[in-house]
Amino acid sequence: MRGMLIALSLLAALGAPIPLTAQTADADRYAYSELPDPAQEAKAHDLMEELRCLVCQGQSIVDSDADMAADMRALVRERIANGEAPEAVRDWLIERYGDYVTYDPPLGWATAPLWFAPFLLLGAGVWLATRSFRRRRR
Repeated sequence: MRGMLIALSLLAALGAPIPLTAQTADADRYAYSELPDPAQEAKAHDLMEELRCLVCQGQSIVDSDADMAADMRALVRERIANGEAPEAVRDWLIERYGDYVTYDPPLGWATAPLWFAPFLLLGAGVWLATRSFRRRRR
């Protein structure tokens, strides 16, 4: 019994690194090089500039060096190369990763604070400024 446990743990230890290194050549090719068709690459690049890196937060997937951004670039290029429209790829990525993945989230209940917070803050700033000016006049 003990020998079987040792053999199973040895097999598990040897088999664990395999999924980590099992990346396809297509994924690497699409992540770090342009598509052969310039029109498709332009579509892919425009879309990648609109998508936010989920790791870096402030960078688009074009500018990010994170592995997640490379995977997302590969997905975008692969789908564009297969003939999908950029809007369909964008919608698929939003469905998969959520509204946060795009710099232009759609208006909805979850994103309403993002859309209305600047106006509320601007209004609060104007109110505070006028109140401050009135106090100084007295």
